[in-house]
Amino acid sequence: MTRMATPARTGLRPTRLEIDLGAIRHNVRQLAATTGVEICAVVKADGYGHGSVEVARAAVEGGASWLAVALVEEGLVLRDAGIDVPILVLSEPPVAAIPQMLAAELTPTAYREPFLAVLDAAGHGRGRAVAIHLKVDSGMGRVGVPIDEWPARVKQVAVSRGLEVQGIFTHLARADEPGVQTTEQQLASFDRALSVASKLGIDPELVHTANSAGSLLFPAARRDMVRPGIGLYGLSPALDVPAADHGLVPALRLVSEVAFAKRVAAGTPVSYGHRWRAPEDGWVATVPIGYADGVPRALTNRAQVLLKGRRRPMVGTVTMDQVMVWCDDAEPVVGEEVVLLGEQGEECVLVEEWAAAADTITYEIATQLTARLPRYHRG
Repeated sequence: MTRMATPARTGLRPTRLEIDLGAIRHNVRQLAATTGVEICAVVKADGYGHGSVEVARAAVEGGASWLAVALVEEGLVLRDAGIDVPILVLSEPPVAAIPQMLAAELTPTAYREPFLAVLDAAGHGRGRAVAIHLKVDSGMGRVGVPIDEWPARVKQVAVSRGLEVQGIFTHLARADEPGVQTTEQQLASFDRALSVASKLGIDPELVHTANSAGSLLFPAARRDMVRPGIGLYGLSPALDVPAADHGLVPALRLVSEVAFAKRVAAGTPVSYGHRWRAPEDGWVATVPIGYADGVPRALTNRAQVLLKGRRRPMVGTVTMDQVMVWCDDAEPVVGEEVVLLGEQGEECVLVEEWAAAADTITYEIATQLTARLPRYHRG
């Protein structure tokens, strides 16, 4: 088991994240088998909180041919770690970042005329075209070339001397909602954009549209490559698109231990605001983890943990550094393992449970687990 460096010293506190890299490799293989195309593993946001360098290596070992990040800085971390596969930067960075991006052989996403012009000049100046991926806004409404501007942007690239269109892609807004027509409409719009590009002499090597949900639910979205993010980590793109139904397994386990235990009388209030009182005489365990580590305060009186292989309710207001657990008449022992997310014995607490209880999504739960938590990688 290896440790990933974090801002905090490790080994001084029992609370930690355990990441199963074997699960990452399995999920890449499963996604490749499902889709039958190349895998671009999305490892932005520190690998969705799992550790970008370790996850990236495992994903490549599992068969991913590309990686994707949101920021140039994230790509530089991977390059500094010796990872040399193609890395796509999913959005345009500031123009000032272009020299570092190109020096590190990161592949730019492009969609604005000024950004393309600077890239063109850079490619022409060095005597070697810059390989880019053009992004179409087919209906996400975030970034990308708007459909009405697409012909002009393609013409700009077609006459350039320093650009090579390696890929054209888009992003799906509602692929995790299979009952709506938005994805089919976006794909139709995207296909029209591809037709325009082809008529202007641009036929890219890679066409890609699918995020995790698109990869799993929409065969027509798979194209030459898919870009799984949340599915890479074995987490569900949406609560009604369960990752487990598609053979994906969670990689993350959030673990702590009992730090303090006391027996209380029926009616004893616990934690800030006294939002919970003991229903009967029994034991309360204190666990050294809180919202400063990424446990949502919205889980107050709404989540369970695993202790001695049994589900136990997390009770009272979630505090910055501690949560409390109701153990009824079973005395907890200081030092006993407490699992907040993941398996213990035959039981398992899923990230999806936290997402549902906190009225959010799995993405937010995973990425808000903070740097206070040391990451331990195994497998």
